[in-house]
Amino acid sequence: MTQRINLPEKLFDKTPYNIYQDEHFTVTTMQYDTGVAGLKISNNRGYIVILPFQGFMIWDAVFDQLSLKMASAFDKPYLGTQVTDTYGMFQFTSGVLASGTPSETDQHPLHGEYPMTKLDHIYLEFDQDNIIIGGENEYVKGFGYHYRTHNTVIMHAASALIDIGLKVTNLSNYQTMPLQYLNHLNYCYVNGATMSANVPENALKLRRSIPAHVKPTANWRAFNRELQASGEVIEMLDDGSRFDPEIVYMSTDLRPFVDRAVFKMSLPDGPTCVTAFSTKELPFVTRWLLHNPDQQVAAFAIPGTSHPDGHNAASQAGTLIHLAPGKTQSFTVTTGIGE
Repeated sequence: MTQRINLPEKLFDKTPYNIYQDEHFTVTTMQYDTGVAGLKISNNRGYIVILPFQGFMIWDAVFDQLSLKMASAFDKPYLGTQVTDTYGMFQFTSGVLASGTPSETDQHPLHGEYPMTKLDHIYLEFDQDNIIIGGENEYVKGFGYHYRTHNTVIMHAASALIDIGLKVTNLSNYQTMPLQYLNHLNYCYVNGATMSANVPENALKLRRSIPAHVKPTANWRAFNRELQASGEVIEMLDDGSRFDPEIVYMSTDLRPFVDRAVFKMSLPDGPTCVTAFSTKELPFVTRWLLHNPDQQVAAFAIPGTSHPDGHNAASQAGTLIHLAPGKTQSFTVTTGIGE
């Protein structure tokens, strides 16, 4: 029998408090000294920390004594209004009316309106072998769009894999809404790691455009020319200096290749990180590699409904979803350390 515990914001205090514990899981509420509420869910393999009132982002994921998140200048999460105010997380929701990096013709903020959203309602559901952390939010604007989101993260007993879910329902009585989503997974950069997938190598293409936040160097331009000429898809993290600024690959439509895409990053003398998802739900993937003294990230697979080039690029490419009134779109990604 599934049971539910509602978690009002007043439960999150600077003094950590175990609100639930059984033989498999421990759930702890806390608050960082920056004022950000955190929810820590642990099993015998490790833990995750969700920021339930800040976009439901996963700040950290630690399994088998390894933190899976990117390295950054942020040693803790901060309050803010845009995703760059606390960019050191393991995972966040990029979307949902628009996602990715806006072009000069786009009006949306970086990664859309959702990453720093304060959710309305947080809860736990649990049974013998699983625990679900859920959050719901209603977005409504006069003369604008009206939708509800339902975020979930499922942790399993004795497992280092988690399931990240998002449902978006258009609450308008008449108006179709745009929908664009990236499950933005920011994995750790480990020198010597190798990446692989169950899709053809040529499904990944080097990004040719240069977003406004990227400041090219002469060496970076030369390396990009080499990659473009050879068609090489980087599969080993063997020289971090090549990824400053970032190197980005974006896939073609993955649906013709597999129903379920599985991307892996095997760490030297260590575990294999896995990200798996339905290509019917999420037809595209982005690989983002960045290594400098302030940030190191090997986002080997960022699943999405489109490329991360903003709303207008998705509209022009025909990958922007048009969600009809009353309809719901669902997405699920499994990620963590492979069993």
